[in-house]
Amino acid sequence: MRDTLRLEALEVLDAIDRHGSFAAAAAALYRVPSAISYTVNQLETEVGVQVFDRSGHRARLTPAGRLLLEEGRRILAATSELSAAAKRLANNWEPELRIALNGLVPPALLWPTIDRFTAEHPSINLHLQEEVLTGSWEALVDQRAELAVGVTEMPAITGIEREPFIDIDFVFCCAPNHPLAQAHTPLDEAQLRAHRGIIVADSARSFPRRNAAGLLDSRHWLTVANMQSKVTALEAGLGVGYCPRLWVREMLAEGRLAAPPLAEQRPPVTTWLVWRSGESGRGVKWFVDALRQW
Repeated sequence: MRDTLRLEALEVLDAIDRHGSFAAAAAALYRVPSAISYTVNQLETEVGVQVFDRSGHRARLTPAGRLLLEEGRRILAATSELSAAAKRLANNWEPELRIALNGLVPPALLWPTIDRFTAEHPSINLHLQEEVLTGSWEALVDQRAELAVGVTEMPAITGIEREPFIDIDFVFCCAPNHPLAQAHTPLDEAQLRAHRGIIVADSARSFPRRNAAGLLDSRHWLTVANMQSKVTALEAGLGVGYCPRLWVREMLAEGRLAAPPLAEQRPPVTTWLVWRSGESGRGVKWFVDALRQW
């Protein structure tokens, strides 16, 4: 028994099962029936087992043959995917694309774009990871991501390219039953500091982390891991804080959150698409082209 199986034999076995007979398999593979029979006989000799039971009117797979077919199909599928992956890589398409998304941007904002990409390139794996503040561009610099979306306050680092993405508009929020929600005159900084603030922790691992507290940098605050947790904590009345309007506009419209007036509004923040120059494949370029149109 030989240690390896020829892919040709597995393809013949698969064709016989799918098309129902040796003759139909021969037609599908553009070969003569005698060549199909020869390949099957050679396969049985190589593996040392009977693959087909020929005692009846029609040849049928033996249990060993069925096992060989099922496992062989896995080999054929893996071989096909390996070949396709090699071609994609040769054409500069990444086998996997990792995107670091700044927590200021709701992931749902990217779903339509991701849906288009996966429809066009179903074999490329996507990994979307949420990062906060410094963590969004640290993931890119540390090569934990090929593309960073929604980056703010870009550092001066060589080898980095960027494109404007969207401006993030902020709104100061609290629960409808929070004392600040009853304010009829604009609130100043001192009034905001008198209440517990809710902030999202910087997700940087090795780079210096930024303090996200801002006006709420008082003695008391609640730190959470992501924007979704912050919004939930605000709705529960655990504190107050600024949120991107994209995250809370529906909750404000439904009355689940309140936006008291402020003496000084927080200005919008420009965000960026950021990637490493000279290293990016066509997947990164596809996303940059798609997202720069926003």
